[in-house]
Amino acid sequence: MYTIGEVAQLVGISTHTLRYYEKENIILPDRNERGERKYTESHLQWLKFVLKLKETQMPITKIREYAYLFTKGENTVIDRLKLLEDHKSSIEIQLKTLGETNKMLEHKITSYKEMILKRGDEAVTGSRRQ
Repeated sequence: MYTIGEVAQLVGISTHTLRYYEKENIILPDRNERGERKYTESHLQWLKFVLKLKETQMPITKIREYAYLFTKGENTVIDRLKLLEDHKSSIEIQLKTLGETNKMLEHKITSYKEMILKRGDEAVTGSRRQ
């Protein structure tokens, strides 16, 4: 079992964020007899999944919806599958856009490097003439 501080450090987020996720019913930690939050390895794996969804631009409302569906059990598998498939499609669009943007940037960078090299050669040639 992990404390809120330990979990925050392990997954690289703040305790404030963990409390927010709890408030939003995205994660539901266990509590000890003193009411302190206790997290299991399962909670850690869930948080890592949530953070990956967040990193890939899944809105918090969708993450909350997925978490809600998960807590409702196996009768929500079709809805959870649809939600993840939709998000995967969104990621694929992002990847395509990033790939296209990367190619454009590579072209611009190459053009600028060629311009700099050409200017450098002219500057060297010009200085030799003097």
